Amino acid sequence: MTTKVTVTLVTSWLRVVNAARRTIGKPPATEEPSSMWRKRMLLAEHSPIRLLEFDVILDNIKQWVTVHFVRHKQGVEDFIHSQRPERRAEIQDRDKVPQGSLNDMQMSLNAQALINISRKRLCNCASKETREAWLQVKKTIAEQDPDMANAMVPECVYRGFCPEMHSCGYAKTAYYLEALKAYRKPCEEQNLSLP
Repeated sequence: MTTKVTVTLVTSWLRVVNAARRTIGKPPATEEPSSMWRKRMLLAEHSPIRLLEFDVILDNIKQWVTVHFVRHKQGVEDFIHSQRPERRAEIQDRDKVPQGSLNDMQMSLNAQALINISRKRLCNCASKETREAWLQVKKTIAEQDPDMANAMVPECVYRGFCPEMHSCGYAKTAYYLEALKAYRKPCEEQNLSLP
């Protein structure tokens, strides 16, 4: 069974832009910021992006995949369907529930957490099932906020090189160079220097 992903944008970009304006002594804005501003803010990872919040629901996800997601602690709260027999429709001995059994979870998280989780869980060295689930999260977010989704990249794209001890080789491909260029595009469009 395929994991079903539902994403709800909990807060607006207006909240983010007004927090940013507060830090530089400007009055609150009344309109959502431009796409370019959002892209630049996400690449800069300034603190106001932590005010952009999402609820992500993953239904029918393998229990062991939920363990990968709950390892991320900064800017995320996880809520996983309990395995307690009195809390489930089917009564099972928890000691005999297989690790691959399906479960449901919710993650309430901010933009910084989405960036951080993506760095690890979109990497080709992550488990296939975890990577596929997180790709579904990214695709679902892209339907509501393409700028946020574009900032959700694997570690090699984020850093500009592969830091893994056992690289998958992706960073030596033409696909990688295209992904890196797309990720850096907001800076290049503004003629900003890149590292």
